[in-house]
Amino acid sequence: MLKYEHVNVAVSRTNILNDINITFPKGQITTIIGPNGCGKTTLLQCLNGCSKVTAGTITVDNENILSLPLKERAKRIAFLPQIRTVIPVLPVRTLVEHGRFPYLGFTRRKTDKDNEIVNNSMEFTNVMPYSEDNTDTLSGGIRQRVFFSMILAQDSRIIIMDEPVTYLDLEGKRTFFSMVNKLKKSGKTIILVLHDLSDAIRISDNLVIMNDRKIAISDTPANCLKTHIIEDVFHTTYKKFSDDEGDYYVFMKLYIYIIILIYTAILINVPLLHLPAIHTIWQTADCITAYACIPEFIIRCPLNKSITIGR
Repeated sequence: MLKYEHVNVAVSRTNILNDINITFPKGQITTIIGPNGCGKTTLLQCLNGCSKVTAGTITVDNENILSLPLKERAKRIAFLPQIRTVIPVLPVRTLVEHGRFPYLGFTRRKTDKDNEIVNNSMEFTNVMPYSEDNTDTLSGGIRQRVFFSMILAQDSRIIIMDEPVTYLDLEGKRTFFSMVNKLKKSGKTIILVLHDLSDAIRISDNLVIMNDRKIAISDTPANCLKTHIIEDVFHTTYKKFSDDEGDYYVFMKLYIYIIILIYTAILINVPLLHLPAIHTIWQTADCITAYACIPEFIIRCPLNKSITIGR
């Protein structure tokens, strides 16, 4: 269990986060979401020394990790940052082997156990066929899996990933989240930073919603939705659908939602006075009916981040 108690975090001697108290449950998937600049990355960077903790304690299973050398921290927490630097002409296997660095001695000689863990990590993420390829020649999606394999090679109890699905297509995201669920079932504690609300709600056991550099709420996705904090923080509304595969959500900015209601009223020749009734129809409509109401120009508009569809 990873626990923050009364933590202050500074960047360049400027306090960014103050009095943070939060617990990341052991063996579960917790996702941190929030607007840009709210402090999500800073909250996690203090674990690898990129942000300085000026007050408070951070513990893993009651062990104060701030007192540990970075190499010892890496044995307990694997951290994949949002920005990943790729060294040119670096083979995939060599990059994955970097994950074993915390365990290597002065000679950097790898044991049979190290090689076995590296092989298992590459097979788990399906990057073994690219073992001898240079990492900088790979597509963004495959390169993402290589970095994922590298942090798995650390064999840490806690795995933290900042925006890990940035370069993945829909199928790639489904594969990634499937792997994350397998890791959870094996006992790993997973902490993610995601920008897609639908993905965050669907994959997570717990959500941490940040706003204005504070923790707005930390709870289950269902409870977070009940409190309407997501709508308040992101200025969005949502529609929930269910099928045999489970629940999924359509999120959209409030002004986009109003445009859709007006468009629907015009489409079915209903006076704008009856927008509340159309809103009720939208909230009770099935998936096909709801999507039929969304004009193509809205879905394809430059503000397409306003509409988030996830399964």
